[in-house]
Amino acid sequence: MVLNLPLFNVKINPVSYKSLYSSDKSNKMKIDLTNIKNIIFDLGHVLLNLDFDASIKAFQELGLQQDVLNRQQAYADPVFYNLEVGKITPEEFRIRARKIINNPSATDKQIDDAWYAMILDIPPNRVNVLQELGKKYHVYLYSNTNKIHIERLLPEFKTQHGIDFESLFKKVFYSYKIHDRKPELSSYEKVITQSGVNPEETIFIDDLEKNIVAAEKAGLKTFWLTEEMEMAELF
Repeated sequence: MVLNLPLFNVKINPVSYKSLYSSDKSNKMKIDLTNIKNIIFDLGHVLLNLDFDASIKAFQELGLQQDVLNRQQAYADPVFYNLEVGKITPEEFRIRARKIINNPSATDKQIDDAWYAMILDIPPNRVNVLQELGKKYHVYLYSNTNKIHIERLLPEFKTQHGIDFESLFKKVFYSYKIHDRKPELSSYEKVITQSGVNPEETIFIDDLEKNIVAAEKAGLKTFWLTEEMEMAELF
């Protein structure tokens, strides 16, 4: 999910993935699902709206240096990676976070709230598309995320939409549970093996080029969802 930091996200022309694009009668871009049986979605910036800066500001209010102005600086500490691959517990994360923000008195709730501030919403139109796709395809989720985010996101989603988020997918893969993350090739291999999909019949949709490139190396078909695109309009 959620800490997909685009440190090396060099934009390229999406027509380089032209085999996965088509257009309808209105000349709108659509994802070509010919011969596709399985769809694997990323979470952040694909299904879930995010604001990384909101967490930076929240941590600054707790004591983080004001000259930390971007996500590369703010999330450079290894603790964020370790949380995302399940190497440390949320409590260990909070202990380190107190040191990063130089605020030993920050409560667990304050830290969790600041860390969660980046999480916005999953719009109803995207939920509707997932439900419709699930009638024709095997739909999966693969997200770089962490326990603190997921354990709050799931109940909030159910309150908003009246259904369990994970019920929208045949299977979900969270980086902190599989102890691996994008764009590591090994992480895609785990997802392919554990889901049992045939990569040639599977399309992976993500907003970061580096994750798309790695997915292609794993044999998956891909679609790079760039900033100007809306997931719900591509099917």
